[in-house]
Amino acid sequence: MKTNYLSLVNEVALLFTVLLFSSCQGQTQRNHTANAKLIGGGCDGCELMYIGMPRQIKAIDTSAGWAEKGQKLLISGTVLKRDGKTPAPDVVIYYWQTDNKGYYSPRKGMDKRALRHGHIRGWVKTDQQGKYAIYTIRPATYPDRSEPAHIHTSIKEPELPTEYYIDEFVFDDDPLLISKKRESLENRGGSGILKPSVSGDLQIAKHHIILGLNIPNYPPEH
Repeated sequence: MKTNYLSLVNEVALLFTVLLFSSCQGQTQRNHTANAKLIGGGCDGCELMYIGMPRQIKAIDTSAGWAEKGQKLLISGTVLKRDGKTPAPDVVIYYWQTDNKGYYSPRKGMDKRALRHGHIRGWVKTDQQGKYAIYTIRPATYPDRSEPAHIHTSIKEPELPTEYYIDEFVFDDDPLLISKKRESLENRGGSGILKPSVSGDLQIAKHHIILGLNIPNYPPEH
């Protein structure tokens, strides 16, 4: 029994490790897999936003992580068109993140194609004023502390044929967000650095997104 138990523990640990690094690898190798003709230059993994996507998507979403251990977090803001002023309705934002232990942990019954994004994933669609809100928890950094804690995000505009990624949401108070890492951010859609404030047991962060900003091959007339 003891041998079987240790074998099971090792298998679970291996699964978490594979999910962790396959998700991270999909992000760090984006530029290598990019197609120069695609809006955004391509994104390895962003296409998984369509797996399990609800037919009706609301402007407010509560992630699976909200009911789990971790620092509760509310991210809200406005998505604007390329002029940085006009609200953009019906824009889908897909997000995925680690749990409070730093893993893209699976959940029973998940579609196997989306396992590398973990079970804390979801969608919001901006309302007529371009507003959105996400209730979740702050993700933990990877167990090896190789990256600042972050939430991956990709965008699907209603009038564009493909999705594209924007800057990951990172946190201004994260000690791993050192100067070198800050300088490496692409500012796609605007800075992804969140500056949370505290309200009771909730952290609140505003984040506005400008469509097309620093996005390669973005239609100039859009």
